[in-house]
Amino acid sequence: MAKQLLIRDVPPRVKSWIDTKRKAEKLSQNQFVIKALEKVCAEGDAPTLFDTPISRPEPLPGSMPFNFIDLFAGIGGLRIGFQRMGGKCVFTSEWNEYAQKTYRKWFGEEPHGDITKIKPKDIPEHDVLLAGFPCQPFSIAGVSKKNSLGRAHGFKCMTQGTLFFDVINIIEIKRPPVVVLENVKNLKSHDQGRTWRVINSNLEEQEYWVFDAVLDASNFGVPQHRERVFIVCFDKHVFKERPDFQFPTPSNNTPRLRDILDPNPAAKYTLTDHLWQYLQEYARRHAEKGNGFGFGLADLNGITRTLSARYYKDGSEILIPQEGKNPRRLTPSEAARLMGFDKEVARFLGFKDELPIVVSDMQAYKQFGNAVVPAVSTAVARQVVKVLAKQFFQSGRCLLKATMTM
Repeated sequence: MAKQLLIRDVPPRVKSWIDTKRKAEKLSQNQFVIKALEKVCAEGDAPTLFDTPISRPEPLPGSMPFNFIDLFAGIGGLRIGFQRMGGKCVFTSEWNEYAQKTYRKWFGEEPHGDITKIKPKDIPEHDVLLAGFPCQPFSIAGVSKKNSLGRAHGFKCMTQGTLFFDVINIIEIKRPPVVVLENVKNLKSHDQGRTWRVINSNLEEQEYWVFDAVLDASNFGVPQHRERVFIVCFDKHVFKERPDFQFPTPSNNTPRLRDILDPNPAAKYTLTDHLWQYLQEYARRHAEKGNGFGFGLADLNGITRTLSARYYKDGSEILIPQEGKNPRRLTPSEAARLMGFDKEVARFLGFKDELPIVVSDMQAYKQFGNAVVPAVSTAVARQVVKVLAKQFFQSGRCLLKATMTM
């Protein structure tokens, strides 16, 4: 019979942890250990107390230390960029349980939940506030869907559109020197520009210098046409004059779709005859009406359409041609690379090869379709850090709102 592991065999620090936790839950040692092991077994690839902690990644050249918070974090696309430029994340909020699972695995941290349930005063002091607040109420696809269902969109959408004002409440109370917001391009044109005017005026009323630009991810090394608006704000109480902030310029890297494709994707990603026939008929009907709706057969030597959160439904916006058979969907790993969650990002986060996908295919497509491209957030973060460094040297005083631990 194999030797049994007894509580006395474990290190004192672990035994102390077990005693503290089991007493709080009013469990015996045996009950608590069995519960912990069952949780490990059920979660599979999710991080557990038995995992090797993810090492703190090394920042890029030109970085500087600062604290930031990551709101509406998703799977951390914004965070990665600012962490690469020397930032330390001191608070995260993400309500979706599947995104939380991915975030835990990638960053080794447990995100806080619904931001509307968190008091601003309980959020740590920070130098930069990041928020990719929900885009569905403002996106073209989101507005079309809500219109078809007779529902409100934009700020009239009480479940998502008003979350921007939760961000404003945090800004008003915590006064971060820098605020970085990200959303869909349609944010600026939504409701004939009224939505944008509300956002801009609220940020200016908080006494921030406001900069905005639409950036296309295809200009930053990923083979995907993906336009997103970035809003970068600087506190006028800290930056007495309008900073010389410049949005990043496109890189010289020309991406190709074929460079991120798997050599031997599983057969399950090939469209069935029924679905392929349906998509072709759907496109034909709309073409006859003069509409541009329909599937997108990707150019392997070029870039794709925008990957959306609905990709899991039929994959129609980005189909990969296959010689002699029906086209196929992207695999989840290909979707990750199409969004720039590549081997370089994986190594930065402490993984040997690719980032692990710990959710179902459907949830993975949703997560990548809603994510921020790390290469774009890194480029924006680099420009923000330049302003922080210049302000530091010109003012001769530290801007940091809390002592950093490097």
